[in-house]
Parts: sequence; structure tokens; C-alpha cells
Amino acid sequence: MRMTHFKNANVDVSQLAVGTWGLDSLRWNGPMSEEEAIAAIRAMIQGGVNLIDTAPNYGNHSSEQIVGKAIQGLNRSEIYISTKFGTHNDLFTGGVFRDARFGTVMEEMASSLRNLQTDYVDFYFLHWPDTHTPIAETMCALNFLKQQGKIRYIGLSNCDQTLLEEAMKYGQVDVIQPPFSMIDQRSKALMQWCAQHGIDTMTYGSLSGGILTGRFREVPDWPANDVRLSFYKGFRPEFFPRVMELMTTLDEIAQTHQVPVSQVAINWSTQKDFVSTALVGVRSVRHVAENLNTFAWQLSAAEMQKIDAEITRLGLDQL
Repeated sequence: MRMTHFKNANVDVSQLAVGTWGLDSLRWNGPMSEEEAIAAIRAMIQGGVNLIDTAPNYGNHSSEQIVGKAIQGLNRSEIYISTKFGTHNDLFTGGVFRDARFGTVMEEMASSLRNLQTDYVDFYFLHWPDTHTPIAETMCALNFLKQQGKIRYIGLSNCDQTLLEEAMKYGQVDVIQPPFSMIDQRSKALMQWCAQHGIDTMTYGSLSGGILTGRFREVPDWPANDVRLSFYKGFRPEFFPRVMELMTTLDEIAQTHQVPVSQVAINWSTQKDFVSTALVGVRSVRHVAENLNTFAWQLSAAEMQKIDAEITRLGLDQL
């Protein structure tokens, strides 16, 4: 496993991390047993991954609870736990609302510690900006939790540079969590700016909902309300053909190395010098082995350039 040194946090983190949004079986690929999820997470840890990312609104707390069970009996000091606050599922309307006020952050921290069965969280992220709460109040809450020893490092997820710079007036921001993949580069400039200022990145959506694994060769016949259709632009009919053109290049490179296409996509992301670690979901021990084997090889400089050139030619860096 390749490692990255997080500058502000001053810790070494694996370049591959466990992402647990996909453990919400109501959103993804059908049901998955708790036992399967725990086995997959532990297999990642045994393979050298030392970061698990979750959030309370992934499966209405079930993701945090599964992570809490998965880490029992393991050496907690060797595992970094990342979770979030400020985004809430409205169980009555089915919608989502944001609340990052001081009191709410305190309540969410207590809930997450119970779910995770731990007494501290390593990385604590504002999940989405709360436009109704000043970032000064939110940072006050995070600094207070840090003083109490309940969190170690402060993060912002899905933020822009303006919010980040404002937050930095009130305390140290250690890491951001933006979307990033071959076909989602909207946060690239922010990530590059952060790299220059000692702020590391945990990127999500590394495989763009699975489209960069090569699994989908036709537009999937999903219900119109499937979250992947709105969250990952590559599945939209107007963009899908261009993604499939890119896949021909990825297929060629994968064939050269005799590896799955997903390993090409993960290597491409983690070999970018402004990416600290990439969150990748896991649903089985078999998928874990496939993802871990990514780090047995690397893309050459020429292969990286070839992929980048094709992404630019197809306009996929502008989605």
C-alpha cells in the first residue's frame, strides 16, 4: 500500500481509503448483509488501508454503526476514522436539510461516537455548506471538540475556496473532501490550491458510481430517482457516449497490464500529486482484493498523459 503524509494533520494515510456511502443498500445495487460489509472493511484494513470514511446520513446511521462494529477488536490507534456532520435526512418528507449550528454539532458528535463505539474521531467534516449558519460558529464548535479531544483534525467537504478561506480565519483546516475522477474535475483548481497550503484531500467518487470500472457498456435501466443518475453525470445519455470513448483507451491500458479497468482509474487518481487519498466503496471481499492489487503497479508518465489527452479531447474534464 502506498502512503501519503498529511501535512497539516502530520499523519501518514494510505492512498486508498474505505468509502461507505455504498453501504446504504436502499440506494445502491440491492441489499448487502452487515456481515458482508464488516468482512469487506476488515479485509481493506488487513490489506494496509488505514482510513475509513463514513457519515451519519449514510443509511440513517447504519453506515456509522457498521464501521463501529468493524473496528472492534482492532488497534484503534492504527485506524483513522472520518465522519461528518451538518446534513440530515428528513424522514417525514424524504428530503435533506443542513444544520451546522454549535449545538447541533455537539449533538451529532455525541451520536457519532455512540454509533462508532469510540471516544474520538480522527477527521471530522462539515458535510455540505450550511448557508444559514456563519462558518465562524461552525469552526467554534469544531475547535471546542478538538480541545475536548473528541476530534483530532478538521475538514470541509463539498466546499469552495471562498468558504475554505473564511473557515481558515477561525482555525486550522487540515483536509477537504471533494469529488474527483477522470470525468469529474470540477474541484481540481481547489485541490491544487489546497496542496500549496498544506491542506490534504480525500477524494470521493473515484470510480464515478462504477462507470469507470468498465461494468457499464450501455446506459443502465435505472429508475428515474436513482441517485447515481443525478450525482454522476457520466450516466446521463448526453455524456455516456463520450465516456464510452474514453473507456476504449482505458481498456487498452488495462489489457497491457493485464488488470481490471478499475485499477487504471484508481491509479490515475492517486498518482495525481494533489490527491492525498481516494475513497473507494467496497461491497465484497472479492472487490477488496481487486482494489488493493491496484498498488502492485503504476501507470507510466506516457500512459497518464495519454489518458489526460483523451479526457481533454472528449471534453470530459468540463462536465
